Amino acid sequence: MFGTIVWVIFAVLLGLFIFRVGFMMLRSLGTPLPEPPPAGEMRKVKIQYRCSICGTEVRMTLATDELPDPPRHCQEDMELVAPIE
Repeated sequence: MFGTIVWVIFAVLLGLFIFRVGFMMLRSLGTPLPEPPPAGEMRKVKIQYRCSICGTEVRMTLATDELPDPPRHCQEDMELVAPIE
């Protein structure tokens, strides 16, 4: 008898937890994405470049564009090596 009550309480709590997580996920899908910042304002990016001559790698974290011009190293433009996310 006691074991049955424990299982019922556990099932109710688990059901409430799953319902709450599902409701939060649906609510997050319903909120609109924020507008992009104005042109020229710094925004977060995650881009990695590599110098084709010496192999130096650079990770760019802030830029004024979503896809900025590549930095220069060894008098040449660096190559994009990380996918844009």
